[in-house]
Amino acid sequence: MTEMSQAPHVDVVVVGAGLAGLTAARELTAAGLTVRVLEARNRVGGRTVNHALGENSVVETGGQFVGPTQDHILRLAASVGVGTFPAYDTGSSMYVKNGNARRFDGGVPPDLAALPDVGVLVARIDRAAKQIPVDRPWSAPRAREWDTQTLATWARRHSATAGGVELLDILLGSVFGGTSADASALFGLAYVAGAGNEYTPGTVDRLMSVAGGAQQWRFLGGSQAICIEIAKQLGDAVRLDTPVRRVEQYPDRVVVCSDTDSWIARSAVVAIPPVLVTRIDWSPALPAPQEALFQRMNFGGLAKCEAVYPEPFWRASGLSGQALFRDSDVPVSSMFDNSPPDGSQGVLMGFVGTWGARHRGGRNWSDGTDAERRGEVLRAFASAVGPRALEPTEWIELDWTREHWTRGGPTAVLAPGVLTELGRWRDTAFGRVQWAGAEHSDYWNGYMDGAVRSGENAAAAILSTEGELSWNNAS
Repeated sequence: MTEMSQAPHVDVVVVGAGLAGLTAARELTAAGLTVRVLEARNRVGGRTVNHALGENSVVETGGQFVGPTQDHILRLAASVGVGTFPAYDTGSSMYVKNGNARRFDGGVPPDLAALPDVGVLVARIDRAAKQIPVDRPWSAPRAREWDTQTLATWARRHSATAGGVELLDILLGSVFGGTSADASALFGLAYVAGAGNEYTPGTVDRLMSVAGGAQQWRFLGGSQAICIEIAKQLGDAVRLDTPVRRVEQYPDRVVVCSDTDSWIARSAVVAIPPVLVTRIDWSPALPAPQEALFQRMNFGGLAKCEAVYPEPFWRASGLSGQALFRDSDVPVSSMFDNSPPDGSQGVLMGFVGTWGARHRGGRNWSDGTDAERRGEVLRAFASAVGPRALEPTEWIELDWTREHWTRGGPTAVLAPGVLTELGRWRDTAFGRVQWAGAEHSDYWNGYMDGAVRSGENAAAAILSTEGELSWNNAS
């Protein structure tokens, strides 16, 4: 490790080069501070990852969709020259239940037994979500009551049949990487409340829909292009392959240490998944309740699987490429057309739950061989759009539970009791350390917009207290 007398001095060290960390670094640099960004991976982007399809197209194996009210990520993308295009949403969707596939139009699947229940349940969720202040969900009038039960228990009490809860779980598969039984009712309702912005209340429809919802647009060149462009602007300030192992705090400085080097700064922004924060050696130790919260902010189990074809053949049959699966033998919760904007190739993308007693007698999907995992997903695709789906020209799979520097996805889900007891500690600064990341946002928590918001907030907090104090101008 570098001797402290030789360690480089900067104004702020940022840990993590995902959207949150790079946003914070960009804001701080623009304000005239010196910044060093330390990233454990060999790339920037965090939970945004592009995969090349030939020379001119990409698909995303991480976060990719954006929609109305996600103004912060849209503004950032535009500022670095990354545009958007509409996610494909033309034609009928498919609803696959117990091996039977049915077409439907609109956002609600044609399940006559569950349909009335779903409508009532969604209306009740939206009503309850309006009672929750997104910045202080633990202060909601019924916070204690809602945080002592799972979202599944709450939903059953407001549903006439089990069908409504089962369909809710299908929708939550891609949002939580789990089911309504994994989340407290307060957390789930607050999550819906945050699917908006300061001027527009969140709703289930905005969270789940394509047109008018969170899946309305994709980024030209892939979502990771935003981080790549910011990193280019920051230049040598970004250092890859540098996992942070220890953070020491003193009255006048913070020391951030990797395996081989150390940096001395006036402040730090830590923009990595909360559960990974607890694996850093802290001196002094994290406050006990904050550490307890971060340890409980585990991610769900989610993979993204994509099959590439010479063309989007399903479009000729009037299909949108979207499907919902309610089938105990299918690991896929939902499917989308993920083709390039020019339609030069066809891509079907499925969100896959990687663990839990979902199918095959409780065997986890991620435990299967490469051939078994691929076969299960392709058979699900084929049940929705036909047998041509069984023969892709390329197969792409990213199991986020196997990503060492993420350990799951797409977001951290809080179990009953956590939010009311520990939620106040989520964003509380620890000495000279500010927190950032998609989970540190009131609005669009767990989404790219939430990540950008958190990075902006962390930078603003540092600038409000220490912006005038840089190593370059301090006396």
